[in-house]
Amino acid sequence: MEQRTFHGPVTPSLLAEALIAEFDRGEMQAQSVGDGEQILVQIAGRLGQASGGRTALTVQLSKVEDGVLARLGQQEWLGVAASLGTTALWALKNPWSLLGRLDDLAQDLEAIQLTARVWGTLAGAAGSLGAAHQISDRLRRLTCPYCLSANKVGAPSCIACGAPLGPDQPIACPRCGFVWPSRTTVCANCGLSLAGAA
Repeated sequence: MEQRTFHGPVTPSLLAEALIAEFDRGEMQAQSVGDGEQILVQIAGRLGQASGGRTALTVQLSKVEDGVLARLGQQEWLGVAASLGTTALWALKNPWSLLGRLDDLAQDLEAIQLTARVWGTLAGAAGSLGAAHQISDRLRRLTCPYCLSANKVGAPSCIACGAPLGPDQPIACPRCGFVWPSRTTVCANCGLSLAGAA
């Protein structure tokens, strides 16, 4: 399950509305279940569509401190794979048969790109609301391990006792938004190298 965090002034309901506005039209349908702190958005190809395999994707939107955690469930690839396989077999038998299956092929390729479209829609909606993968301003506080005073992230030493704060600085993964200690070299959520993120 792929997941990303958007920090800032965003709620699950605002992101759910953006997904429904983007995907509840044409050959796709979208619906949301739940409200408040956790919403599931289901995106699927319409039943009885004229071409392509039926695809489905579930997006779980959960409220976290100063933001929203988005998780994408697995897509149903069986219908898409079967439809692409049929197109390939017909093309092997008779290359001219591809002309009759162009609509199917276009629908199948669109279904494969669904995950990228969902992440793009979420990032666009979150960005328009002022949210991003960077740590929010309110969370940019660091507790001194010696005197427990709150300090700004990035401060070299504690404002109260002067203790060094360097090894305790948190960083956010620029790809998925997960927060890690500064000593982390690879984001365990998405696998991105965090060498330059500190």
